[in-house]
Amino acid sequence: MSAQSETLTRMVNVILLGPPGAGKGTQAELLVKTHGLVQLSTGDMLRQAKASGSELGKRVAEVMERGELVTDDIVIGLIKEKLSDTKAKGFIFDGFPRTLAQADALGALLEEAGVTLSAAIELQVNDKILVERILHRAEQARAAGQPVRADDNEETLVQRLEAYHAQTAPLIDYYASKGVLKPVDAMGEIDAIAGELAAIVSQASA
Repeated sequence: MSAQSETLTRMVNVILLGPPGAGKGTQAELLVKTHGLVQLSTGDMLRQAKASGSELGKRVAEVMERGELVTDDIVIGLIKEKLSDTKAKGFIFDGFPRTLAQADALGALLEEAGVTLSAAIELQVNDKILVERILHRAEQARAAGQPVRADDNEETLVQRLEAYHAQTAPLIDYYASKGVLKPVDAMGEIDAIAGELAAIVSQASA
């Protein structure tokens, strides 16, 4: 095994699973601050690649300008570039994988890079309560004159949750079968949830 692979193997690498509004972004930011992990958000990576002017970035720009969805192989290519950063203490995969095919592709990439997946953390929520919370926050923001996401309405939220359960939820069984699934109740206070995630990451890095 190369020196780079030995370095990568010691990293803590986690996937955050959960429906829209479960708090993946918030918890990822906290793990970045507390454990020095690098957040790999699909959207952020695509925007950075497009602005970089690299060969891969040019491919991303062409696809996005045509209004098409970026293919899995492009996203995997972006992740592969990020994994080459041997100074990173580990990575948080946020927004990827979304499907079983993407999970297989990511698994192959991690194996090729000599990286082990420390945990797939499932942020468990109650759909009905989650929708009520998001709508309540949107109403409060609207009353305070703050911007509100256009898709923060009940119909769209329900559709997004249904899409998640149909497409992404099968990943829960996938990672459970690999023994790396860590379920966390995400309906509590942010700090309490963060504490549970921090414990999972600390155990993985011990």
